[in-house]
Amino acid sequence: MSAPEVKETKTEDKPKVEKQTNCLACNKLIKKLKKYYRDGKFYCSKKCWRTFKAKSKTEAK
Repeated sequence: MSAPEVKETKTEDKPKVEKQTNCLACNKLIKKLKKYYRDGKFYCSKKCWRTFKAKSKTEAK
């Protein structure tokens, strides 16, 4: 009897997605219980989200 052929599967190394740990507006540590998620990003509060949104608008102009 011959041994069954073992096919090697190519596994491509995908870049690991880094978890966002700090608020984008104030750079505070984001707690698990207190997260505010908008537009694919986490903020520590609604106020920080509004601040970041306003800041990015002014930089775009």
